[in-house]
Amino acid sequence: MLPNLDPKKMQAMMRQLGIAQEELDAKRVIIETDDKKIIIDNPSVIKIKMQGQENFQVSGDISEQPIEESEDKAEEDVQTIMEKTKCTEEDARKALEESSGDLAEAILSLS
Repeated sequence: MLPNLDPKKMQAMMRQLGIAQEELDAKRVIIETDDKKIIIDNPSVIKIKMQGQENFQVSGDISEQPIEESEDKAEEDVQTIMEKTKCTEEDARKALEESSGDLAEAILSLS
């Protein structure tokens, strides 16, 4: 920050520039990527509105967890493939396995 600048004056300057800042009372923040979850416990979350856009600044205790494919999701995918292609369960499972879990690719391979 700038030295010798009162926080209230800083807020007033930011308002004049069209920048609004709001602290959010969050308990946990979870960011999901393709292969992992980034979990932020005890977060400090600040929402910043500037030039029509909203941005979030997040800090806290960070941990990561790998995302595991659930059995329920795989079963749903097999049922979907069977419905769309009128194939057997065995063929649906094989196509899903060969397509590395890509539902659309599995359906296309059996069509």
